[in-house]
Amino acid sequence: MFSKLASHRSAWLLLAASALILEMIALFFQYGMRLEPCVMCVYQRVAVLGILAAGIIGAIAPGTFIMRGLGIVAWVVSAGWGAKISYQHVQLQINPSPFAQCSYSPDFPSWFQVDKWFPAVFEVRGDCTDSVWHFLSLSMPQWMLIIFAAYLLVALAVVVGQLRK
Repeated sequence: MFSKLASHRSAWLLLAASALILEMIALFFQYGMRLEPCVMCVYQRVAVLGILAAGIIGAIAPGTFIMRGLGIVAWVVSAGWGAKISYQHVQLQINPSPFAQCSYSPDFPSWFQVDKWFPAVFEVRGDCTDSVWHFLSLSMPQWMLIIFAAYLLVALAVVVGQLRK
């Protein structure tokens, strides 16, 4: 099943759509519920943006090995980085310490200053240790860790499917 999944444009568009929905939900939390994003939240938004880009890349030409491979690599890297960042964010909230603080300005490379290009989406305004939203007793970073882990598991299943082809 997973060996053929990556060859279908609809699967890649579904991946991109899921990431776009997550970005829209993040903006609803920010502007509708007035929950300001911290630096870790911004990094997680960028990771979701990477998954969105992976879906678009894969959808361009899913039948070609190069585009499918680029999409899969972008997907795995973005989901892995997002899981790492959300895990660190969860640790900051569960084990607060005056010695472990997050920055109030993102550390993006000079060629990728999304916080300057799109401040309405990527500007840091909150504190990482604030846990202001919960659903089913899990905080937002905990939900994002689950979401990134799910993205990563599906991506790894697609990789294994591609290798078994």
